Amino acid sequence: MNGRNGMKNQDFIVIGAGIIGLATAERLLAQGAAVTILERGEVGQESSWAGGGILSPLCPWDYPDEVTRLTSYSAALFAAWADNLHMASGIDPEYEMSGMLVLPPFDAHAAQQWCATHGVKAERASRAAVLATPTAGKEAREESDALLLPEVAQVRNPRLLRALRKRVEALGGHIIERCAVHDIVAGSGQVQALATACGTFSAQGYIVTAGAWSKQVLGRHALNLEIKPARGQMLLFRFAAAPLRFILLQGDLYLISRSDGHLLVGSTLEDVGFDKQTTIAARDDLFERAQRLLPALASMPLVQHWAGLRPASPRNIPAIGRHPQLDNLYINSGHFRYGVTMAPGSAEILINEISGTPQPFDVAPYRAGWGI
Repeated sequence: MNGRNGMKNQDFIVIGAGIIGLATAERLLAQGAAVTILERGEVGQESSWAGGGILSPLCPWDYPDEVTRLTSYSAALFAAWADNLHMASGIDPEYEMSGMLVLPPFDAHAAQQWCATHGVKAERASRAAVLATPTAGKEAREESDALLLPEVAQVRNPRLLRALRKRVEALGGHIIERCAVHDIVAGSGQVQALATACGTFSAQGYIVTAGAWSKQVLGRHALNLEIKPARGQMLLFRFAAAPLRFILLQGDLYLISRSDGHLLVGSTLEDVGFDKQTTIAARDDLFERAQRLLPALASMPLVQHWAGLRPASPRNIPAIGRHPQLDNLYINSGHFRYGVTMAPGSAEILINEISGTPQPFDVAPYRAGWGI
């Protein structure tokens, strides 16, 4: 292997050090592979860092089976994964089964039927009984037809990323930041090398986990892959103590209460290309809608307002698998809003394909992401 790091004989190069790239690298390293991760910016500072860390689709009954099958499988791996990362790194990802309260309007019949069919625990609940907090306003006290999903969990993305990076490096993974890939050099049905901002690199296998930038990284090898950036803006507030007992969801608005009093409000869904600028309009809209659910926000200062670029894909279905024409090139990308949720499951699926291990369920829909 060439490049400024001077390493040779790498088994895999992973392109992109977000949650998907790090999870993929961790699993490869645990199986004894030599792995280098190339990151165009800084580790985990794009969509992986920007999200809220809800380990479930917002309303799972609104998504296709290809999405909920993977999110459910992956979410079931999370408790053990987070615990192992905590023990190995000393950094607590703060995995918590906090539950999620879904507020009207939503199709209650469809929701209950989906939960019953898929074995998801759901309880009818009033917000007054569930929140039981003086911060709940008149609207919250009067509402009586919410749906509580008590087994929905959350994780703190920045802490998860720090723990995972430390784990990857402890296993021998080599991370090179500020090393954008400019070209994938291929011939005879194989990738031969990567031309990057910090030299030329080669390995036996290559895995693209570059999120919203995956299609640009692949260039002429992207085939009909449909992954593009979708901007999401978030707000952060800080209370003296956790203001909500559960994640609160109404439509596309969610409030995530952390144990230390931080409260996240999100998020927008904007088709603006690679523009990560925050906007006053989005800030005001999120704040006003959140305040209607939690009136105590009116007196709370805004701590932070940021935006991230999700890797949007058709119907939220990620692309996971081998390139149809280059047999040592793989992709694990396009997870849209659920990259954190899908991370351990997606890594397992990809490594199963590379190693020829049987899959836990039909993964053909994810291989279809190449579009041919």
